[in-house]
Amino acid sequence: MAEKPTSSTNASDGAGTFELKAASFTLPIIRLLDNDIETVASRLGAKVEKAPDFFRNTPVVIDLSDLARDQKPIALPPLVGLLRGYGMIPFGVRGANAEQTAAAEALELAILRESYVRRTKSVGELATETEPEPVPATVSRASQVPGKPQAPTETAQPHITGQSGFMLVTKPVRSGQRIYAAGGDLSIIAPVSSGAELMADGNIHVYGPLRGRALAGMSGNMEARIFCHDLQAELISIAGHYRVSEGIPHELRGVPVQIFLDQKILRIEKL
Repeated sequence: MAEKPTSSTNASDGAGTFELKAASFTLPIIRLLDNDIETVASRLGAKVEKAPDFFRNTPVVIDLSDLARDQKPIALPPLVGLLRGYGMIPFGVRGANAEQTAAAEALELAILRESYVRRTKSVGELATETEPEPVPATVSRASQVPGKPQAPTETAQPHITGQSGFMLVTKPVRSGQRIYAAGGDLSIIAPVSSGAELMADGNIHVYGPLRGRALAGMSGNMEARIFCHDLQAELISIAGHYRVSEGIPHELRGVPVQIFLDQKILRIEKL
């Protein structure tokens, strides 16, 4: 990410304390071509797994301008939570409708016009530079069944049972496995390993150690909560509001907790 100074101005009453200046930045863009969040999660997850260091702590602009207008718009809070879960730092959005713009403002994201971002390479195109074989940047329909885990072939998928609005997992969730409870709650009565990912539109319950990532309220439900018996998570998120492991107080690690939003601030409390 290059910085090109264009002008500089010293504040008259802040000389010697700070400097205000205009600058231009080249930011990576993730340009969405599919309105389905599950498809985006599947394809993006596969790409990040091939080059995780490339995406870690990378600021990105979310470009929604090419999405079909005759389909249900993609919800911004779960999309932001998804990107943050993969280590990226959403900076702003462009091409958003009125509802998405309001959601972006609530998430404290910048609202960008076309002139603010130089359209060079999308995140998908940048990622292919780090891979031995090119991967199409266009997001297309994947074969993943909604609500089923996406796991490497060398590890067995956990046993899953459930009904509409609820999913129960009774086997350990291994590193690299991803489980998404679309439209409801997710309950895990087994350990969750580091590198695993849990996602749910509703609440997440983990009756054992939680060492991976847990993202509740994926559909934007700010009332969703995460409950676990042993918090050791790499990342926790409610409706796009997240906290990484370094931001979890030591006294809240390894104990039963609940995680929720209070005035859009992520809270962790002992049970």
